[in-house]
Amino acid sequence: MEEQLTKNESFEYPADVVFVTVNGRTFIIVGTAHISQESTDLVRQVIEREQPDVVCVELDEQRYKTLSDQHRWESLDLRQVIRQKQLMTLIINLLLSSYQKRLGQKLGVTPGTELLEATKAAEALGIPVALVDRDVRITLRRAWNSMSFWEKTKLMSSGFIGAFEGEEISEEKLAELRQTDVLTELMNELGHFMPVLKMVLINERDTYITQKTRETVGEKIVVVVGAGHVNGICQLLPAGQPADLAPLEEVPPGSNVAKIIGWGIPLLIVSAILYIAVTQGAAAAGENAAYWFLANAIPTAVGAVLALAHPATIIASFLAAPFTSLTPVIGAGYVAALVQVYMKPPTVKELQSAGEDAGKLKRWWQNKLLRVLLVFILTTIGSLTGTVLGASEIFSNLF
Repeated sequence: MEEQLTKNESFEYPADVVFVTVNGRTFIIVGTAHISQESTDLVRQVIEREQPDVVCVELDEQRYKTLSDQHRWESLDLRQVIRQKQLMTLIINLLLSSYQKRLGQKLGVTPGTELLEATKAAEALGIPVALVDRDVRITLRRAWNSMSFWEKTKLMSSGFIGAFEGEEISEEKLAELRQTDVLTELMNELGHFMPVLKMVLINERDTYITQKTRETVGEKIVVVVGAGHVNGICQLLPAGQPADLAPLEEVPPGSNVAKIIGWGIPLLIVSAILYIAVTQGAAAAGENAAYWFLANAIPTAVGAVLALAHPATIIASFLAAPFTSLTPVIGAGYVAALVQVYMKPPTVKELQSAGEDAGKLKRWWQNKLLRVLLVFILTTIGSLTGTVLGASEIFSNLF
């Protein structure tokens, strides 16, 4: 197999542009920083100068629409997101978006501009564009489902801490960020204590992007990707054996341990109350059932109050929690979020500003979309707290 890999093939290009020749096909890989104006200019320069047969871009249909459609939030069906239990995916997306957006404001460019610029430059020249990244929803769900409970806790803690940090970034740090794929660097940092994230968000996507690029038609292909993907793609492109992408497009089922716990705890609670009824009488069983109800209802309602939820949401949280805690099918947080959406639907303006507002703590109570997410988070915490309190009391009364 013929292979050639050269940096700075043209003296006018910086080291971010790598030429890889495989079996007579030339792949020009442009490594970019997702919040760099220099990257945006470089992308257009390479495409206009090289006039490739096709331009491959590190985007999927969903992210492409997000970048290109300024009115994308108007079509967000928040009720459908809640029904499909995708609120955690939305929260993670907003936190990462907020992180990039804050850096982008300091660097004077919108995150992802260089990717969108690649599509515009190609279209202006009549060059086909191939979106070669995996569906971002699959990527996030694979990442989420692949993590243990403690890894999810660490991720959320890291996300919230990073989202609300107000520290100033030095000029030296800004200069470093201009030369870096910031999202990849963030994922690499998380990967030190959460290897599964790096595997799903970086390594798997290297394989996916490479194979989709290899499948394009043409002798000269420009590939625009984040700088963190360049080395992986350069190593994978010359491989003769095509990668099977089907396993990478599947969403793994949740942990069996989580399912066992999800169904096991309710079964134990109900069994314990029935046992108390048999051994201690109906009155004792009724007292324990009432304790379970209040132990779940009160903390969950308190969570809704702390989120400044609508009164109907608070009542719904109070009534739903004792029953949702006895089934893993739906949680109190989703019931509360759905009621909040019906009672206080976000405006288009609030939907559009959610990514920016997510980095400001007080805006979580002011922006109606973020308040829905806050209702979900705090009522979920309240429900979990109530489950622990209720179960502890009932089990202590067994004998």
